[in-house]
Amino acid sequence: MSSSSPQARRGNTRQRIQDVALELFAEQGYEKTSLREIAERLEVTKAALYYHFKTKEDIIISVFEDLTRPIDELIDWAERQPRTLEMKREVLRRYSEAMAAGAPLYRFMQENQATMRELSIGETVKRRLFTLVELLRTEDGPLADQVRCVSALFTLHAGMMFLQHVEGDPEETRQAALEVATDLITQAHQAS
Repeated sequence: MSSSSPQARRGNTRQRIQDVALELFAEQGYEKTSLREIAERLEVTKAALYYHFKTKEDIIISVFEDLTRPIDELIDWAERQPRTLEMKREVLRRYSEAMAAGAPLYRFMQENQATMRELSIGETVKRRLFTLVELLRTEDGPLADQVRCVSALFTLHAGMMFLQHVEGDPEETRQAALEVATDLITQAHQAS
């Protein structure tokens, strides 16, 4: 069980604060949620909450850092690999898994885009996406193949963000999006 799963996170006060804050941000919006409301939901004093986090921004930044660490590790790994089809498939697979593990955060980011632009983490997200695009893109390939490579990455985002309300198992939806993304990467490489 990964340390970011809700079950593994429950015993840790800092992580419980993060989980409850994300729940409230999803229910009420980031701007409308106060530290007092987070403390009340946790059944702790505001002082106890303040011991761990001074602001809502501190909470969301800590969630972001914790849940996106696997993406940083993936980028570090991929930058050391030759740009083969197998490497790109592995990047897509691991990125898909990281997005699934951080689903509440990615939903928060999608639903609070204005807030994301204001927070310091907005630029980090953008930088990571551009890095992933460059790792997946076919260098010097035809433009259509470069579009396929970029589309592969955003197919995973579409599966997470826009198909979340489709009936069925979220894991099946994630696997279907990964299959389509892998098909796009493979097609781009076969043509190149």
